[in-house]
Amino acid sequence: MKQLLVYSDSLSWGIVPLTRNRLSFEQRWPGILEIGLRTHGKNVRIIEDCLNGRRTIYDDPLKDGRNGLIGLQQRIEINSPLTMVLLMLGTNDFQANHNHNASHAAYGLSKLIESIRSAPIEPGMPVPEILVIAPPPIQNPKGEILHKFKDADKKSAGLAAAYQEVSSKNECYFFDAGNVTSSSKIDGVHLDADQHQALGLSLVNYLVNLV
Repeated sequence: MKQLLVYSDSLSWGIVPLTRNRLSFEQRWPGILEIGLRTHGKNVRIIEDCLNGRRTIYDDPLKDGRNGLIGLQQRIEINSPLTMVLLMLGTNDFQANHNHNASHAAYGLSKLIESIRSAPIEPGMPVPEILVIAPPPIQNPKGEILHKFKDADKKSAGLAAAYQEVSSKNECYFFDAGNVTSSSKIDGVHLDADQHQALGLSLVNYLVNLV
């Protein structure tokens, strides 16, 4: 069995926009990806490590444990052997309590890639391939997250292009989620159920010949 680790935030955790509820496994994109790959005869397991509020390498001043770099190498060790790590982070780097732009998130992404590849895995176990997934562009945030993501749509401009450049330099696979779905029509940041479906099925097509 091939194991793929999804290392992400609330967009992949499956939060239902404007609620604190969660979509079921078969409704969120990692679950759709696993089911789809299995339908194509792939013996795969999708391991979800998706934490609400997770940044790339930055601390949340209001809540502990949201720095994506801290503990990442141990997660690689814990779940090895891994065929691939799917990185989809960056949205929370643009929260109002950070003065960040796309280059800050891209730098954070590069440090995550470096950390994955230098993880102290057991001898003989493979260094996993990495797929960088650029999250869809933030639209106008709405509802309870309006103030949390104030001006995030402007601050995050150019994120996909910056991620593609980092991916190319580091010889990672790259997928732009913004090419197959927008962010939520409800809150402007997360993913609605139909958008999870679109992203999951698109990733099945992208990965079916890679894993």
